[in-house]
Order: sequence, then structure tokens, then C-alpha cells
Amino acid sequence: MNPAEPKQLVEAYIEAYNRFDVAGMLAPLHENVVFRNIANGEVNLNLIGKEAFRQQADQAKPYFSEREQRVTDWQVNGQQVEVGIDYKAIAAIAFPNGLNPGDPLHLQGKSIFQVENGKIISIEDIS
Repeated sequence: MNPAEPKQLVEAYIEAYNRFDVAGMLAPLHENVVFRNIANGEVNLNLIGKEAFRQQADQAKPYFSEREQRVTDWQVNGQQVEVGIDYKAIAAIAFPNGLNPGDPLHLQGKSIFQVENGKIISIEDIS
């Protein structure tokens, strides 16, 4: 496999995410993808499989009127890609944490992608 391919898979995923394009997000994913969201050291979302990921991605689309993951740093090590993320979004709904429609959200973190057989097999979003 070309070393650029894992990075290209991640770029395609992030670009689709920023466009709210669920089908585009799913395209580079392995059927058995594992997705974890970790905030403040705790796993608050754990999904297994492309279908579970699709359902969550569709459900989350109306949460924000705008959203962008901007990569601030790339580290590619074989089949692992780690990216620094600057995340900005505008809330479209009221959230339990007090975020209201129109409020901005700004987070910094990282995402770790593992690639297997030319597809993303795992994603960890850490903030």
C-alpha cells in the first residue's frame, strides 16, 4: 500500500464530515469500523460497525448549523494517522450542557485513525 493512502482516506473522511456528507464519511470506512469519542478522559460514545456509525452520523447532522474539523498537525506512521484537530461549530439545537442555538463551540483535540486493508478500521476522537 502506498504510504499516502492512509492520509488520503483520512482527508476524504474529514472533508465529507465538514460537508455533512454521511455517505462520503462512510466511503473510506471498514465494515467493522470502531468509533470512540473520548472527552475529558472518558469514553462517551462507542460504536461498532459501519451501520451503527451511519445511524449516529445521520442523527447528529441537525445538531449544528455549521461544523468544521481543521487539521493542525499530521503524523502518519504506517497504517496509523494521528491528526491535531481545531474544531469549530455553531449549535443548531439546545444542548443539556447549556449550549443554545446560534452559540459557537470551539474545541481542540486529536483524532487517531487506524487503517486496515485500505479502509479506516478505527477512529478515536479525543478532546
